[in-house]
Formats: sequence, structure tokens, C-alpha cells
Amino acid sequence: MNKTLLGSIYLALASSIWGGMYVVVKIVVSVIPPLELVWMRYLVAMVSLLVVSFITRQKWRIHKRDLLIIIAIGIIGNTISIVAQETGTMLSSAQMGAIITSSTPAFMVIFARLILQERLTLKKGFSICLATIGVLLIVGADQVDLSSKLGGISLLVAALTWALMSVLVKRVPSEYSQIMVTTYSILVALIVLTPFVLPRLQAINISQLSHPAIWGGLLYLGIVSTAGGFLLWNRGLQMLNASSGGLFFFFQPVVGTLLGWLILGENIGLTFWTGSIFILIGVILVIKEKK
Repeated sequence: MNKTLLGSIYLALASSIWGGMYVVVKIVVSVIPPLELVWMRYLVAMVSLLVVSFITRQKWRIHKRDLLIIIAIGIIGNTISIVAQETGTMLSSAQMGAIITSSTPAFMVIFARLILQERLTLKKGFSICLATIGVLLIVGADQVDLSSKLGGISLLVAALTWALMSVLVKRVPSEYSQIMVTTYSILVALIVLTPFVLPRLQAINISQLSHPAIWGGLLYLGIVSTAGGFLLWNRGLQMLNASSGGLFFFFQPVVGTLLGWLILGENIGLTFWTGSIFILIGVILVIKEKK
């Protein structure tokens, strides 16, 4: 299969998985605070990644010269960005979250230019503009609740740091498997978060964790959203340049809105389908772009 097409599929799947994540986080965070939730989902993800690594017989050796980039990915993307994202989701509306996090691809273009010296073509810029218009049509920019300032700032930090992490992934040598890179970066996040989380765990109501919606949501966040989503995203970014790969992040609000319609019975109108067409055109332009 064409490398660009395969990378596009990986990135689209990752973003689609994360599209359903906001609904789950909104439910689980009512029982488990954001910081503790990130820590718990990483524990679940670590176990699942170690099982996969054992089955596939992964090599774990990493050169000292590459340790710094792995640590940076773990702190910037897996720690700061995810904690900020779940905090922002808790404090703000889903619509505000969709709009602010949709700025991630634009930040990726900037970081890709500064760090990787990737050339910004007219087609890339046009694709991002089309997809941004599509997202604004879907979520309805006029409905944003500006009173949730703290949540908005937190989501902006999440978008900025995730974009930086996604570009840094391109600096990881291709000799390392994505399972190894993802596992090590999650381990870094666990090490950073543990001293802050352990003293706070006793405040969680243990009896509420037995509810199927809570432990089921935690398993989804750990196995599907974290282990599966991160693996797909990192692998896809290795196959496309960073600025083009970021465009697939726009699948997140599309899938989130669709799931809200299918599961929660929320109404979607003509603007959703119009916005989806804009995003689809932008993605097709990237897939067809000659390397």
C-alpha cells in the first residue's frame, strides 16, 4: 500500500478514536479528577503495551543520544498536554474544546517549519484553511461560552504542547519501533506524575470506581485511546511530514459530533455535513500531494 495512504489511515484512525474520548472523559472525570485520571489511564496503557511488546518480542535498547528526545516527548506530550486537555475538558464546554484543540494542526505547521525546516506549500496552507473552516462550521463558533476562560487557556496549552510533541516524534530515529517509543514516553509521564498523584489517591471514592461506566471508560482511555491511539498517531507521523499529518487531527471533532448524534441523540444540521465536506477535501489534497 502507498506509504502516504497508509500513514493517512493510521492518523485518521487515531483522531477518530480520540473523537470518542471527550465523551468518555466527561463521564469518568466526574469521579476521578484529571491528574489522577491521566495517571490511571497510563497504568492501564502501560500494562497493555507491555503485553503486546512481550508477544511481539520488542527490543528495548535505546542509545543514550536519543534519550533526551524520548524524555521530551513524554513530558511535553504525554504529561503536560494530556493533563491540560482533560482539565480543559472538565472546565469548559465540548464546543470550546473542539474549536481550541482544532488549532493543533496550525501549530504543527509552525513547529515543523522551525524545527524540521519543512517547506510550507500553498496546497498545505489551503488544506489547513479548508479544514479549519469545516471545524468552525461543525462546532458553531458563535456558541462558545467565553466565561470558561480557565478551561480555554488549559485547552490552548494542550493544543500547543501536543503540536510540539507531534513534531518531536519526527526526530526519533526510525530504527526504534513505535511500541517502544510509546511505552518509554508513557513511562516518563508516569514517573513525572506519580509524586503528585499518590498523596491524592485517597480522596477518590473507591465505591464509585466499580460502576461499569467508570471502569469501562478507564479501560477505553487506557487501552484504546492511549495505547492504541498513541501508537497509530506516532506511526502515521513517521510516514507523512508533520505539517501534512496534523491535518488529520480534524477528524476528532467530526467523529465526536457524530457520536453525540448517534449515542446521545444530539441534533446535527446542514452545517455539520458542509463542514465535513470541507475537512474531507482538505485531507484528500494532502493524500494526493506528491512527495
